[in-house]
Amino acid sequence: MTDDGDEEVPDIPVVCTACDTRTAVPFPEVEETVARHNERLHDGEAVAEVDPAVMDQLADFVAEDLGLLE
Repeated sequence: MTDDGDEEVPDIPVVCTACDTRTAVPFPEVEETVARHNERLHDGEAVAEVDPAVMDQLADFVAEDLGLLE
């Protein structure tokens, strides 16, 4: 039996086209990391973001799970 605290959390790819950077961030830290990057380097403008391809894939999984693709 696995303890919930032992589960590995996935790393989420984050991209910033303005900085030409890409990094992987643990899931629980994504929101704070992206906000901090944008605040520090882009005056709060939403430039860095979760990789759009990952967001598209996640949206497909959710739509499939909700039966919206049937």
